[in-house]
Amino acid sequence: MAVSKEFQGKVKDALNNDNLRRALTKFGNDYPASREKAYIGKDIEGLRDYISTAKREAAQKVDLLVEKFTQEAEKRGAKVYFAPTGEDANRYIAQVAAQNAVKTVVKSKSMASEEIHLNSYLEGKGIEVTETDLGEWIIQLMGQKPSHMVMPAIHLTRQEVADTFSKHLNEKLPADPDTLTKVARRELRKKFLGADMGISGANMAVADNGSMVIMTNEGNARLTTTLPPVHVALVGIEKFVENMETVTKVLEALPRSATGQTITSYVTMIKGSTPTWKDGKIQDKELNIVILDNGRSELINDPVFLEAAQCIRCASCLNVCPVYQLVGGHVYGHIYAGGIGSILTAFFNGENEAFDPQNLCISCGKCATICPGKINIPDLIKELRQRLTEKKGLSFTEGFVLKKILSDPRTFHKWLRRAKHLQKPWAKDGYIRHLPLAFSKHTEHRSLPVIADKPLRDMIPELKRNIKKPKARAAFYAGCVIDFCYPEVGQAVFKTLQDRGIEMVFPDEQSCCGAPASYMGDRETAKEMAKQNISALEKADVDYIVAACPTCIDSLKHDFVHLLEDDKQWKQRAEKLAVKVKDYSELMNDLPGKYAGKAKGTKVTYHDSCHYNRKLGLSDKPRNLLREGYNLVEIKECDRCCGFGGSYTVKFPQISAEIMKRKVKNIDDSGAAIVAMDCPGCMIQLKGGLEKAGSKVKVKHSAELLAEGDK
Repeated sequence: MAVSKEFQGKVKDALNNDNLRRALTKFGNDYPASREKAYIGKDIEGLRDYISTAKREAAQKVDLLVEKFTQEAEKRGAKVYFAPTGEDANRYIAQVAAQNAVKTVVKSKSMASEEIHLNSYLEGKGIEVTETDLGEWIIQLMGQKPSHMVMPAIHLTRQEVADTFSKHLNEKLPADPDTLTKVARRELRKKFLGADMGISGANMAVADNGSMVIMTNEGNARLTTTLPPVHVALVGIEKFVENMETVTKVLEALPRSATGQTITSYVTMIKGSTPTWKDGKIQDKELNIVILDNGRSELINDPVFLEAAQCIRCASCLNVCPVYQLVGGHVYGHIYAGGIGSILTAFFNGENEAFDPQNLCISCGKCATICPGKINIPDLIKELRQRLTEKKGLSFTEGFVLKKILSDPRTFHKWLRRAKHLQKPWAKDGYIRHLPLAFSKHTEHRSLPVIADKPLRDMIPELKRNIKKPKARAAFYAGCVIDFCYPEVGQAVFKTLQDRGIEMVFPDEQSCCGAPASYMGDRETAKEMAKQNISALEKADVDYIVAACPTCIDSLKHDFVHLLEDDKQWKQRAEKLAVKVKDYSELMNDLPGKYAGKAKGTKVTYHDSCHYNRKLGLSDKPRNLLREGYNLVEIKECDRCCGFGGSYTVKFPQISAEIMKRKVKNIDDSGAAIVAMDCPGCMIQLKGGLEKAGSKVKVKHSAELLAEGDK
C-alpha cells in the first residue's frame, strides 16, 4: 500500500529535526540498561505469562467484569455511566459539568481523553481545561498531542520547553529543568486550587471491589482526584481486571517496562466517593466513572486482535523501536503511537487514521520480545495491513509487481535475467553505486548488489555430486536473493552439506516465498505463491528442505500454514512440508564434523538478523559453528535491526538508511575483519552500507565462512 505524499513529507521533516533526534536517541540509548537493572531478581517471563493470560481472560469476560465493577462502585457512592462511543462520553462529561456549574477543569494524564478529543469538546462549551501532568501541560501550551503514551513530551528538548514557558508566561526562563519544574508547580497550583472539576484516567479498574488504580510519577493525579468537588474518571473497558492479584502483577511490570523504575512515585487506589470541602463544609465528593467502549468491543471480539487487549500501556514497545527513535510519535502514530498505537487507532479512531502510520513498522520484532503483555505487534500489524489492502487495494505499481511479475515464476525469472543486461551502465566491481533520476535515493547511502552473471539454478549441474550412501536427501530452497544476487552462498551450502554426506537437489520450479506480498498486505497473492512452492518442493521427495534465508524459512514453516488455514487440504500439505524445513546453520549443528578449522585467528563478528533471531530463535546456531574456527567477537547491539526490511527499504529509504548507519558504525567499531550473518536481505543492506562508507569490513554469510574454513 502506497503511503501519501503528505505522510512521506512528515517522515522527511522528522528525520531532519535534530532536536527530535537528540531527545529520542538519548532515552532510547539509556532505556535498555535501566529496564534490565529494574528487572534484576524478577522472573520476567513468568510475569509476562501471568499478565498476558490475566488480561486476555479479563477481556474475554469484560461484560461480566464491568457489571460487577459497576455494582461495587455504586455501592460506594459512585455514579457509573457506560459510553458506547467517544461522543457519548464527551456529552455525558459535559452534562456533569453543566449540572455542577463547572467553569474550570484540571486533568491528569489520560490517553482515552486524547482519543475522544475531550479537551476541545469541553472548551467548545466554554470550559477552561488545564492538563496538569507536566509533559501534557507543556504540549498543551504548544498545541501538540502526546508523542509517547507514557512520556508525552519526550520529543522536546529542555530549550524548547524553556522557550514555550517563556512565551506563555511572559517571563524569560532558562533551560534548566529544576527552574522549569518550579515554575510549572507555581502555575499549576493555582489551577488546582481553583478547579471545579478533576478528570482522570485509570491504569486499572478492579471488578472485585470497584476500585480504580492510578500510577503516576507526579503528585498531580492525587490533587486532580481529591481537591476539586467533582471527579470524573474515564476508563476504557480494556483496563478492567478481575482482582487485586492482577493489580500487583501489573504494578511489578508496568513501571519497570515503561521507565526502568521499580515502582512509580505514586500508586493511588480510589474506591468510591471521598470527602471534600464544598460550599463551606465537608461533604462527599461527586464521583462519576465513565466506562468507555469506542471500538474496544470490536477489538476484543476479533479473534486475532483480542491479543491487543493484553496491552498495559507501558509503551516499552516504543522505547525499543528503531523507527520510533527516528521519527517520534507525531509521525508514527495518530493519538496512540507506534505499532501498538496503529492497531489501537484502527479500532478506536478508524482505519483511515491508522493507514499511513502502520506502514512504518519494519517488522523487526524487538517490541514483541519485551512486551509485558506478550503481544506480537508485528504479526498484528501484518494482519491489519492485509485487511486494509483487501479494502483499499494496492497501488498500480505494487499490484503490477506482485500480481504480474513476482507471482509468475517464469516472468519473474525472465525479468531478473534481463536485469543482468540492463544494469551494465551502472554496475562495477559487483555493485551498483549510483542510479539515475528518481532512483538515486536508493543508492544515496548504500550500494546495491548486481544481478549475478549466472544464477544459482544454472550452476546446479556442476555443483551437484553423486553421494554414495547419503545420510539424508535435502532440497535447497534458495530464495530470490541467493539465487540471483549471491549464488556464492548457495555454492557454499551445497559444498558444506555434500561434504557431510547430504545428497542435495534443487527443485527448479521453486520461486519467491511470497514474503514481499504478505508484508505488503497482498494476502491472496501470497497464498498463490505458497501453493506454487508447496507443489514444487513436494515433488523433490526429500528428508529436509534447507534454506539459508530466515524470512524464507519463516514463510515455509509458519506463513504457508497460516495463509492456507481456511483450506483444509492445502493446510495439511503446508504442515507436512513445514516439518521438513531446516535452517542451514541449524542443520549443520546437527551434523558431525569440524567446521572452519583452518581459519583460526581471523576476527569475525556476528550480526543477528531480526527474523533469524526473534522469529526462529536460532542465533546460537551459527555462533556455535563459527567459534570452532574463527575468533568470534560480539558487536554492540548485535541484535539491532539493520534497517533493510525487504520492501520497507524501497518505501522508506531514508529511515532504512538511518537505521543502517548505526549498525554500520557498530560493526566498524568491533575491529573485526568480517561480519557474518545468515540473512541475504541483511547482506544486501550491510554489504552496500559498509561499501558506501568506505569500510574494509567484509560481509559474509555463515555458509561462506564455513565453506572457506573447510578448504
